[in-house]
Amino acid sequence: MAKRVRLRQATTADAELLELWQRPGYRGEFNDFGLPLRQLAGAIEENSLIDQERGALIVELMADGTPIGSVSWHGVRYGPNPQSLVWNIGINLVPDARGQGFGGEAQRLLADRLFATTTANRVEAMTDVDNAQEQRALEKAGFVREGVLRGAQFRAGGWHDIVVYSVLRPRAVPG
Repeated sequence: MAKRVRLRQATTADAELLELWQRPGYRGEFNDFGLPLRQLAGAIEENSLIDQERGALIVELMADGTPIGSVSWHGVRYGPNPQSLVWNIGINLVPDARGQGFGGEAQRLLADRLFATTTANRVEAMTDVDNAQEQRALEKAGFVREGVLRGAQFRAGGWHDIVVYSVLRPRAVPG
C-alpha cells in the first residue's frame, strides 16, 4: 500500500495551526482534557517539541504537503532502569481527515520512527473504550489490544475506561 502521509518536525510557520488544533472544535470528544491552550511558538523556536522524554510531529499528506494533524509521544517507565522506558503515543487529526485511514498510517510511522531512533522495546497507545474508530486505526497499524484500564482517565468532567494497545520492537529473524 502506498504511503499517503508523512511525519515532519514543526516549524515556526506551524505555530498558529498547532494552537488552532488545540481548540475544542478540532480536538474531538476523546481529546478534551480541559487543559489550557499551550503557547507553542516559543517551544517550536527553542526546538523543545522534541526531547528525550517526549515529542510531537506534524502529520501531513504526501500528495500536497497539507498538514492534517499531529502525533505525540511521551515516555512511561515500568521499572527504574533505563531499559524499562516505553513510548506512549497519541494522535489528533483535523475533523476532515478523520475516518480515512490516515491515523493508523501516521501511528505506524511514529512507532517505526521510535523503534529506529531509540532502544525502546514497546510503543503503546490508549484510547477511550467508546472510540471504535481509533481502536480500528491502531489494529490496522499493527497494534495489539491488551485490555481495559477501568476508570483510568479523567476527561470531559468524568472518569473513563481506556483500552490499551501496544506494538513490540520487531525481532530480527536469525539467518
